[in-house]
Amino acid sequence: MSFSKILIANRGEIACRVIRTARKLGYQTVAVYSDADQAAPHVRLADEAVHIGASAAADSYLRVEGLLEAARKTGADAVHPGYGFLSENAGFAQACLDAGLVFIGPPPSAMLAMGDKALAKRRMLAAGVPCAPGYLGEQQDDASLTQEALKLGFPLLVKAVAGGGGRGMRLVRAADEIAQALLGARREAQSAFGDGTLMLERLIDNGRHIEIQVFADAHGNAVYLGERDCTAQRRRQKVIEEAPSPVVNARMREAMGRDAVAAALAVGYRGAGTVEFIVDADLKHYFLEMNTRLQVEHPVTEMVTGFDLVEWQLRVAAGFALPVLQADVRLTGHAIEARLYVEDPYAGFAPQTGTVRWWRPQQALFDGVRIDDGIEEGAEISPFYDPMVAKVIAHGHDREDAIRRLRAALANAPLLGLRNNGRFLSDLLNHPAFRAAAMTTTMIDQWQDSGEALLQRPVPDDAAWCIAAAAFALQNGANWRADSVAAFDIPLRCDEVARTLRVEPDRHGQVRVTIEGQTHRVRILRFTQGELHFEVDDVTRRVVAVLQQGALHMALAGASFVFSEVSPFPGKDAVQDVRQARSPVAGKLTQIKVAVGDAVVDGQALLCVEAMKMEMWLSAQTAGTVTAVHALVGDQVESGAVLVEIEPEAKKEA
Repeated sequence: MSFSKILIANRGEIACRVIRTARKLGYQTVAVYSDADQAAPHVRLADEAVHIGASAAADSYLRVEGLLEAARKTGADAVHPGYGFLSENAGFAQACLDAGLVFIGPPPSAMLAMGDKALAKRRMLAAGVPCAPGYLGEQQDDASLTQEALKLGFPLLVKAVAGGGGRGMRLVRAADEIAQALLGARREAQSAFGDGTLMLERLIDNGRHIEIQVFADAHGNAVYLGERDCTAQRRRQKVIEEAPSPVVNARMREAMGRDAVAAALAVGYRGAGTVEFIVDADLKHYFLEMNTRLQVEHPVTEMVTGFDLVEWQLRVAAGFALPVLQADVRLTGHAIEARLYVEDPYAGFAPQTGTVRWWRPQQALFDGVRIDDGIEEGAEISPFYDPMVAKVIAHGHDREDAIRRLRAALANAPLLGLRNNGRFLSDLLNHPAFRAAAMTTTMIDQWQDSGEALLQRPVPDDAAWCIAAAAFALQNGANWRADSVAAFDIPLRCDEVARTLRVEPDRHGQVRVTIEGQTHRVRILRFTQGELHFEVDDVTRRVVAVLQQGALHMALAGASFVFSEVSPFPGKDAVQDVRQARSPVAGKLTQIKVAVGDAVVDGQALLCVEAMKMEMWLSAQTAGTVTAVHALVGDQVESGAVLVEIEPEAKKEA
């Protein structure tokens, strides 16, 4: 089972992560890339790289033959699947073995047994492991699934039997939601994993999501490496993970670990795996599934154990025994991981596309902090893949120490150019529910419905507006030291807010900026791309700021703001036109519910755009008649593109 060159059948941060450890151990690496990833960091980081297809995952990273051909071209003799894509596809694992390649993961038989969530639950039930009530999908037609859903009762989850990461999963709380949930889950699962098979599971409300990291070798050894608490989730997608869990004691850890190891041994498991449990209010655990791959959140386990899990994967795949026994495993301190997504938490977590204007994670790499990423400045974030672009991880002496370090790291490594969840993550870490370890898997979703302050868009304070006004004045060449320079107005916009500020230079090298009747003394000390040093009312500060293409991107208090000068001649799209339904993001048009001539009502669903594995429905903003549909199902559309036009119905006279 020896090998020397590893093809990484993945992209982004996990590809970079695997390449770094492989290089440390002396292995050569091969990256693969799609059209959209031609200039991605993982391509340059590897020793060799092979183009495997078009931007859509189905045309590149999910093409088994293309991946095998890349291995043949480069002489790679092993394949690491990363996570997502084909990482839990037994057919891909078997194809690698048939091609004479070492598959760095579990045997296909174990993947079939545990990678299929329904089959895994059957095995666990047979072994006496407690499982949440559900229907394991013997019949896949909508009528049968609907009937079984009604038997189970609500709330329940519609789940894809393949894959993971919350993809192909829908929460159903009432009978009238079943049909749409089945349709959406099946389509998303087929797109993400190439398998649209579904199962049903009764939701344990207000539960905690706790998983056990297991590792097994080919010599009959298996260990568990503690647990990870992944309860902070949004729409079944993990947001923050930590190790150890703040609610698990030593006795509970041992019991869950023993069950997890037994499950792995029962299917002849080998390599890294994760057994996931849902824990109810009484701390009783129920088996959810086993992920037959490395997890996104594996760094927190690495930080509390001191083990490199990718190194373990490579050594086990090469035939070596595990380097430790269970008695040798020690958990030290506390680690927390925050997933940085290019999505807007204050607009329904809509995914974002565009250019990375500033990203310098090395500025946050102080003691106990680790950042895994796969992006760089100037990169274009496309709509084809997952919106997670980086993971920020902190290790501390205890949980409070880890929280403090992680919040500091998020503030010191801002991502500018695209809306992202950096400030949301920092606020969540500081939320009383998180601090008290009182989160549940549905709490963030409930906050969306209740208008929780955490999900209200941050607004810049007056000082930030004054700094922006001074920065624009400096950019425009105002000579503040000249007595002849008169006061002038600068109209600025940030998000949907527009304000006009009065700027008045003085002979002392500073300006007085008046906003809403209040005057502040502002001095720009130094402004280079990325660093803005300033003084406001005798207090000196420094922020990350970038001025590009007429927009000032500024990071303040963990949030990112974009200021721009307001043109005296607003464009035709300055005010939203209710007659035009525009795509909220760049993505693929997957459904169209209307046609020319159809009458629609205000709020009616018109079409669905999929971007970064998330479906977004576009609704009518007025009642009227559809006069035009400008795209077809399957089309790639740009953000802001007009997709449907509606002639509003004539208002009736009183």
